[in-house]
Amino acid sequence: MKRSSATGFTLFGRGSWPEARRIGDILRKETIGGALLIVAAVVALVWANSPWSGAYETLSSWTFGPEALHLDLTVAEWAADGLLAIFFFVAGLELKREFVAGDLREPRRAIVPVLAAVGGVVLPALIYLAFNIGGQAHGWAVPTATDIAFALAVLAVAGRFLPTALRTFLLTLAVVDDLIAIVIIALFYTDHLELVPLLLALVPLAIYTVLVQRRVRSWWLLLPLAVATWALVHASGVHATIAGVLLGLAVPVLRSESAGGPDAGPGLAEHFEHRFRPISAGVAVPIFALMAAGVPIGGVSGLYTAWSEPVAIGVILGLVVGKPLGILGAVWVMSKLTGGHLAKGLAWIDAFGVALLGGIGFTVSLLIGELAFGGGTEAADHVRIAILSGSVLAALLGTLVLRARNRVYRRLYEIEQLDEDRSGVPDVYERPDDE
Repeated sequence: MKRSSATGFTLFGRGSWPEARRIGDILRKETIGGALLIVAAVVALVWANSPWSGAYETLSSWTFGPEALHLDLTVAEWAADGLLAIFFFVAGLELKREFVAGDLREPRRAIVPVLAAVGGVVLPALIYLAFNIGGQAHGWAVPTATDIAFALAVLAVAGRFLPTALRTFLLTLAVVDDLIAIVIIALFYTDHLELVPLLLALVPLAIYTVLVQRRVRSWWLLLPLAVATWALVHASGVHATIAGVLLGLAVPVLRSESAGGPDAGPGLAEHFEHRFRPISAGVAVPIFALMAAGVPIGGVSGLYTAWSEPVAIGVILGLVVGKPLGILGAVWVMSKLTGGHLAKGLAWIDAFGVALLGGIGFTVSLLIGELAFGGGTEAADHVRIAILSGSVLAALLGTLVLRARNRVYRRLYEIEQLDEDRSGVPDVYERPDDE
């Protein structure tokens, strides 16, 4: 493979060993969560199209909660507004961790996934709008998201021997993608804004921030403040998941100087992440999938009708075509403009396979679909069918490409062995990327 000049930088480099080890731990948890997510989605689809579909509708539309606080929500709304706040809390923790202490704090490493995520948002939105200008254009953001749990579950099945750098790239891409989705939800899917509850939400948020900055971990102090922040943000008209992000971003990443500083071990953000990621991946997201993926299909004719609608065409093509081409195109353009080159042993087809997995929208796409089209309408059902169809198709195409590449890597490389010294660091992390 032709190498660029020494002034270029390495695309899809391995990063540091501590970061690779931490990301490996995240990947294992998210992969299990992805498997639960897929099971929940299948159960929802089968249930909603079975003779017991009435029970599914009754459960998802059952309302409970204090009406005086505007929290008399259906089970489906509690899943989308409440449980997904946990998912976005973990996303906020991960965002701050990556940009404060992770490899993304280095601009040369951050630029690749950041631009890839931007490309993976812009092109799907344009493809959707091309089919829906003058129609349901407000759904432009539906195909712009990547479901990290679902994508990592597919990657785990497709490529055990794929280079770690590809897994790291997919995870960091999804982290930046989550940040963009958060901004989109806050700016474009807030129908009305009540300033009084929004301003009141700043009070418990500020107290919570002061406490966590002082490294307070007491749940009986922090949890009521977090719930109060969430409830007030929900009452303001801003989607309640934004409260989860703000609470996550408030948590400090590094240890204080009195506790030994950054080199003294994991900070409070990593502590919270270890506690809440299993809840997010294993409980919150699968329950949301169970409540959101149960769309009545109506057999083959129903699928054909849904797929022929402009909103569905825009979503499916946005996920299957727009996401991978936007991701890969942004990286390729950047490599040409900067003289960057792929890490040794990698090929562009590897990056294309991972970019295909970026088209697995699912969780955040379903959430944005609900915000854009509401529930119970024909357009909303068509969008959900399109999200499920596009995500499954992207997963299948990505699996085909990566399985083929996995066979290549299995033949070329042996499983990495640890050094015999005391460091416990694999040899590969003690060599430059290009060696």
